[in-house]
Amino acid sequence: MSETKLPQSSSSSPVCAWNEWDPLEEVIVGTCTGAVVPPWHISLAGAMPSESEAFFKEHGGTPFPQERIDAANRNLAELTSLLESEGVKVRRPKPVEQALPYAAPDWSSPSGVYNAMPRDLMLVIGDEIIETPGAWRSRYFEFKSFRDLLKEYFHAGARWTAAPRPELTDELFVQDYTPPAPGEPMRYVLTEFEPVFDAADFVRCGSDLFCHRSNVTNAAGIEWLRRHLGSEFRIHEIEVEDTMPMHIDSTFMPIAPGKVVINPDRVKKVPDALRHWDILVPPRPTIPDSHPLYMSSKWITMNVLMLDENRVVVEENEEPLIHAFKEWGFTPVPCPFRDFNSFGGSFHCATLDVRRRGTLQSYV
Repeated sequence: MSETKLPQSSSSSPVCAWNEWDPLEEVIVGTCTGAVVPPWHISLAGAMPSESEAFFKEHGGTPFPQERIDAANRNLAELTSLLESEGVKVRRPKPVEQALPYAAPDWSSPSGVYNAMPRDLMLVIGDEIIETPGAWRSRYFEFKSFRDLLKEYFHAGARWTAAPRPELTDELFVQDYTPPAPGEPMRYVLTEFEPVFDAADFVRCGSDLFCHRSNVTNAAGIEWLRRHLGSEFRIHEIEVEDTMPMHIDSTFMPIAPGKVVINPDRVKKVPDALRHWDILVPPRPTIPDSHPLYMSSKWITMNVLMLDENRVVVEENEEPLIHAFKEWGFTPVPCPFRDFNSFGGSFHCATLDVRRRGTLQSYV
């Protein structure tokens, strides 16, 4: 592993983050206020647990139960307090009404979803915030909740880029899509009609980014980001064994220089670029079957947030994972977050690291 310093953005920028582990200084934490069940569309067939399909078809476009929203918001409040106690500046989005229909020239959506997952919508590379071209029609205007913050960062000196807004017409989706059965060749709900991607399908290791193609990120989306970032960065696409891929941070998570956590069910071959890294295989999640997970698998427990290259925020009930982090030489910082997990994310999803104290380096 080399640590050759590369050109970097000005330290005076309000936005600066090159990896997932430099000391965290400022972060956006989402909110579940006003969260709505995603309205059913074929795009969800490639990413949602099959047992949730009936729930989406029955309740899509209506608010989640208020008691679940309140419980998730309590988790977010505890995370906020924890981060602030560690000296991290926490910013929160302005809740935006999601239970409203809207339309584009070629399609309509009965509602939005939520303002809970800033990691899906924005990718910070150095002093640049990139708005991503998401593939779900119901999330088309989700940026609105974060726009005041983005404008503030822009006026303070950050670069602000928006990837081309997708049309999201029927040509983007395989209309008769069904997920592949185990052993069948992989197939995706997205075509290559236009570039789409979620930021949560990418993780940063300085001048190297790792990603996977998924049912919210197509090959054209990966190529758009590769061309946008230019030759200064390398994007490595990971092969995963997942019939319903959506977001890499519960599959492959670099947590410190030379250390990466991998999902043993999904990653069978570690990229050659990381052949000298320590490969950390987490214990199986302990989320009980009775706990509702509308939009994720139990492996959401892998979705951790690094305060620095030693301290890791982890769900307080995941005792085997907490023990594993200690064995690996990290300092776990437990926080209750299981009620937020029900909405499809965990600590990494619920946050956007706006500023980490560090420089651009090569770690592979």
